[in-house]
Order: sequence, then structure tokens, then C-alpha cells
Amino acid sequence: MNSQKKGRPVSNAGRPPFLSETERDLIRLAQEPGFTRWIEQIKSAGGCAHPIYLSGRTTTVTESGKLLRHYDTDHEPGGRLAVRCRNRRESRCEPCSYLHAGDTFHLVRSGLLGGKEIPAHVTEHPRLFVTLTAPSFGAVHRATDGNVPCRLTRDLSPCEHGNSRKCGLTHTPDDPATGQPLCPDCYDYASHVLWHAHAGELWNRTTIAIRRHLATAGGITQSKLPELVRLSFAKVAEYQRRGAVHFHAIIRLDGADGPLTAPPDWASASLLTRAVRNAVTAVQAPMKHVPALGDRTARWGSQIDVHAIHSTDSGPVTEQAVAAYVAKYTSKSVGDTGGFDQPISSPEEIRLAPVSAHLRALMGTCWRLGRLPELEHLRLRPWTHTLGYRGHVLTKSRRYSTTYRTLRAARAAHRQAPPSHSSEGLETVSTWRYVGSGHTAGEALIAAGIAEDLAAIREVGRDRKRGDRE
Repeated sequence: MNSQKKGRPVSNAGRPPFLSETERDLIRLAQEPGFTRWIEQIKSAGGCAHPIYLSGRTTTVTESGKLLRHYDTDHEPGGRLAVRCRNRRESRCEPCSYLHAGDTFHLVRSGLLGGKEIPAHVTEHPRLFVTLTAPSFGAVHRATDGNVPCRLTRDLSPCEHGNSRKCGLTHTPDDPATGQPLCPDCYDYASHVLWHAHAGELWNRTTIAIRRHLATAGGITQSKLPELVRLSFAKVAEYQRRGAVHFHAIIRLDGADGPLTAPPDWASASLLTRAVRNAVTAVQAPMKHVPALGDRTARWGSQIDVHAIHSTDSGPVTEQAVAAYVAKYTSKSVGDTGGFDQPISSPEEIRLAPVSAHLRALMGTCWRLGRLPELEHLRLRPWTHTLGYRGHVLTKSRRYSTTYRTLRAARAAHRQAPPSHSSEGLETVSTWRYVGSGHTAGEALIAAGIAEDLAAIREVGRDRKRGDRE
């Protein structure tokens, strides 16, 4: 008779073999002597999905040499400290993207309502919310309302490649067909990619053209305009389902000293609206001539929206709504429209990328055009994953409002305990070095749980505030 006990087999290491890698890692973490302190670090980092680990020390002393504070990571778990990765993309790190979106909200809001060293009377300055789109590079399937078909045309003949010119179906915004070309062979992929590469120059020329129209309307020369009017802006880039970038911009007119002074009476919101529409319609940015591609020019699309921004709760487009709208899109990227959210290093990666055939064709076009000597300055290959667009997600003029650096410094100062010797000069010496980043499987699961708990607490706080207002 077999005397061996029946039951689940046990591995040589004393661990049940049916446990997953994540479960084994969780057991390891729980047995670590610094586990509790590590949890505190991750909570302090907001449940960051990809924390940066640093090793070092910081010391604060008075002018007389008296030690006030000293911190050293020697006593931390693993001799390191976890800090936020600060990635703005929600697809990469939701907790840090939430923090970045909050900073963006305050940055944009202060330029509309004042605060953060911006005077409150900016609410009386002309302010517009403008949406600029890319031109058409070929017919694509589009989302429609109700039972309206996608594309109807009286031209029943097929295109030169044998594909139909119409689509009688209805598409929702999340339909996989939305944004895909009716005929990939008719689609101008080269112009799409090159427009992205020149979008920044097109915007710069647009702001110059707006100033030119303002000077003409005011009956003054362009060189005289800065002595009377300053143009300030903040804009955010958003990818459409067809893989094309469009911009949401806040444009504000100030006096000669920026937001500190009001513009002259003739510089009204209606005048600014006309200047913006005229500039956007006429402006263009020539692209570098490439014999293989011919001459091309970058222009804005025909869809242009211009709305005056009203004071809170006094119109359809309010300061709060605009700030929240812009902040939302700073956490988005091409990955949120089905694209690839990390750099491409080879054509093989493009072929294997988990994206639609349309976006794969755009990335392939970036890669091929990037080898042309005439287009080397556009750096298309390093920006293949963004479909050739090289600009930051949010840009602003210097005098629009505060900066991210200022907002982050204020938050850090708020969290830091006030010194006990405020009357004396203080000197802080810090030495830090990078020692690692990211989570193991078990750490990632715990960090995700912490992030969910913090998000739930924020939601409870928002519900309570809404209840108090009601």
C-alpha cells in the first residue's frame, strides 16, 4: 500500500507549482522586511504605474551650520526611493496623467480667469476658442448621427482603382471602419505625413497672419502693433480617427504689457474673430521641394470653428469648460485612436504593430520618406509612431499664463514641511542618482490597487462637492 499522502504536489522550493508568477511575487513582497515602507512610497507616488527609483540624500543647514533636516535612502527598502514617472499619457500611467491633466487645467484656467500671477481682469479681454483641422487627404468612413449613411454620392462609377465612391452604412465613433479610407490606393499618404511634419510651421505662420490682420484693422503698421496689442495663446493637439492631428487653441488679446494691461477698445472679440478666420483661410506653408513627390503646400482644412469664450455659466463656451476640455486631451496620444504609443526602430516593427492597415500605411510612409536626403531635417523616422507629427501635445505663448515648472514647484513647496528657522538663510545640498524604474508583476498589481483606491477617494470628494453645491 502506498504510504505517500494524497494531496496537491509541492515543488522543490516548497511552493505550490499552480501559483502564477504574479502570486509568487506577491508572496515574496509580503515577506520583505521593508514591504510596509514600500507601500507608503507607492502611495506617495499616487500609485504610479512606472515609478523611477532614485538613490541619494538631501541635507538642509542654516548659515551658521546648524543641521535642520537630513534624508538618506540608506534606510529605505533596497536603499532607494520611488518617485513619479510624470508620464502625461493615460495609456502609459493613468495616475501621473491625471496629475498632468490637473496641472494643465490650472495652467489654461489661469489664462482665462486669472490667478497664478495673472490678473483677474483678463476675463474682460477678447478670448476665442478655435478648432483647426487638417485638410482632406482622401475620402474616409466617418461617424454619423442617427441613421444617416456614411457617404452618399450620385457618382456611381468606381474610382480608378475599382473601389466604390460611396458608403451606405452608418458608423459609430468606435466602429473599426471609422477613419479608414474608402480606397487606400487613392489616399494621399505622403501629403498626410508631410502635413504633420509642417503643422508647427503652419501654426507659426497663422499667428503671424493674425497679427498682420489685426494691424491692418487697427490702421497701424505691424511693427507698431506690439506697442498696443499682444497676442497670447495656448493650444493642444488631438488625433482624429483618421490619424490626422487637429488643434484646439485658446487665443487672447492683451495690451502692450500682456495680461497686465487691457487691449485698446478697437481690438474687440469680433475683430479678433475676423482676423483669425481670414488668417486661417489664407495662410499656407510651402514644403521643401522633393523631385519624387513634386511641390506641396500645407494648408488648414475647411472645417474651422471659432467661438467666443464667455464668463462662467453665461454662455455655451465657458472658461471652466474650455480648461477642462484642453486638460483632457493632454493625456491622450495617437495610441488612443488605435495607433502605436512608442518609438519605431525598424520596418519589421511597423509590419507587426497592432494597428489598422491605414495607420500602418501612414507609419510605413514615414519610414520610407525618412530616408530621402531632402527630408532628413524633418526626422520622420524617429517620429514614425506619431505619424510624422513632431510637436508637443500642448504649447503656449510665453505671456499666456504660468508654466508647468512653476505649478510643480508650488506643489512641492506645499508638501514640504516649513523650516523651523525661517529667519536664517538656508542651504540645501542634494545628491541623487538613477537606480532603476518600473514594477515587477506583483508590485504592478499592488500599485494598480492603490491607484484605484485613490481615484475612488477623489470621486467621493467630487460627489460631496456636487452635493454641497446643490
